[in-house]
Amino acid sequence: MRAALAVAREALAEDEVPIGAVVLDRDGALIAAAHNERERGHDPTAHAEVVALRRAGAALGTWQLAGCTLAVTIEPCTMCAGAIVLARVDRLVFGAWDAKAGAVGSLWDVVRDRRLNHRPEVAAGVCAAECAALLAGFFTAKR
Repeated sequence: MRAALAVAREALAEDEVPIGAVVLDRDGALIAAAHNERERGHDPTAHAEVVALRRAGAALGTWQLAGCTLAVTIEPCTMCAGAIVLARVDRLVFGAWDAKAGAVGSLWDVVRDRRLNHRPEVAAGVCAAECAALLAGFFTAKR
């Protein structure tokens, strides 16, 4: 989560919402890292999770990320939770809960839906206060 937080802080320099994500292999080695790029790319799908998954797929030469862990600073939304399932990520670790758009237990629980063909292990609330404070500070400064 520390690596995801570091990437999230990089987003501040680009005036992006400071959400960071990293993809790690079975041994914990970094495969890919990303922060939100929606403003830079004018792309509503450029959430940190999706960008990190794309980069990991490119680095590994496959869309199937079995054996990988995705760590992200906030609970994934429905789009990102769906991408995590489709990518066959083994483990999801996230920081702050997202009561407004979270899809890993807050509003929905996409990654644990038994109707889907893959369900990653989930570790929630890791460094939650630090992750939430980073986001709160960003939005407070915007107001």
